[in-house]
Amino acid sequence: MSKKLVLGEMNEASISERDSNLIPNGGEEEAVARIAEHVGAILDLLHLDRHDPNLSQTPERVAKMYLEMFHGLREGAEPSITTFPNDENYQAMVMERDVPFYSLCAHHLVPFYGHAHIAYIPKKRIVGLSKLPRILEFYAKRPQIQERLTEQVADYLWSKLEPLGTMVVIEARHLCVEMRGVKKHGALTVTSAIRGCFENPKVREEFLGFLGRSKDW
Repeated sequence: MSKKLVLGEMNEASISERDSNLIPNGGEEEAVARIAEHVGAILDLLHLDRHDPNLSQTPERVAKMYLEMFHGLREGAEPSITTFPNDENYQAMVMERDVPFYSLCAHHLVPFYGHAHIAYIPKKRIVGLSKLPRILEFYAKRPQIQERLTEQVADYLWSKLEPLGTMVVIEARHLCVEMRGVKKHGALTVTSAIRGCFENPKVREEFLGFLGRSKDW
């Protein structure tokens, strides 16, 4: 099945709102039906009672949830960021910290969630601040691993803004670590991606200072 068939084609209205989190109109009804069929088969293999009122609509609910949680896979859903000329020649750090996100681990399809800290130092362009969380959201809404998510957000800003530098740090809890396997409740995974002038230790120290971290972190 093609990506278009699974996730639906966008109409003109959704193209104008392509950085929203709405499930696209078009082919989602067929996608929900086919995903629900497979989820129902899993319930059957687990010998669960499909007539239980708590389970009777579960396959459809799971299918709709997947379309929502994997919104970032929708063709053309990449956020359209608004940039402005850096007429003031601002070259200090711009940061949004503690930006929450939720994603699903590509290895087990269970949630991981946490906060991202996103910073860049402008060169010729600056970006609307509301777009930084939307970039994070776009890449989080797919089967994902934290390392790749961190790099993708940094690469997006690096390529679209061409700033002096950018740095992204993500701190997250993974239910595949807490609910199964080693079962280490509360374990925090930290990843970072560094571009440009953030390779300079003094610039990184400023970033970490904004986060209340020590320079040795």
